[in-house]
Amino acid sequence: MEIILKTDIKGLGYKNDTVNVKPGYARNYLIPQGFAIIANGSNKKMIEENIKQAAHKAEKLKADAEAIAEGIGETVLEIKAKVGDSGKIFGAVTTLQISDALKAKGFEVDRKKISFKSEVKMAGDYEAEIDLHKEVKKDVKFSVVAE
Repeated sequence: MEIILKTDIKGLGYKNDTVNVKPGYARNYLIPQGFAIIANGSNKKMIEENIKQAAHKAEKLKADAEAIAEGIGETVLEIKAKVGDSGKIFGAVTTLQISDALKAKGFEVDRKKISFKSEVKMAGDYEAEIDLHKEVKKDVKFSVVAE
């Protein structure tokens, strides 16, 4: 079933993308939640017109995302966690901690746009990916150290 996304959905697509999904997923989840609309002729025309009108806003958002990515650069964040004798972390390092560390450095990034490249189980160096924009992704390095 062909649908048009009204919001960004991780693993599926970005706002205003036309994607194919299984009919049950569309009818039972995406459309009732307001995340998508059916991709018929009139809806496609409406989305094309909205895209034309929002083109300049999209360029500004992309420029802002690129500025944040450039500002982060090669910054290495330090995340403090309780660590056992073997170096294993008690609990977990979350995207909220990465977001807070970035905020402390002066970068406002939503925690939902951060994902880990590997599981964070031990103290050490790791990488997380930040999805700042449809076309702008940035890898940020962080170190987990004992509290």
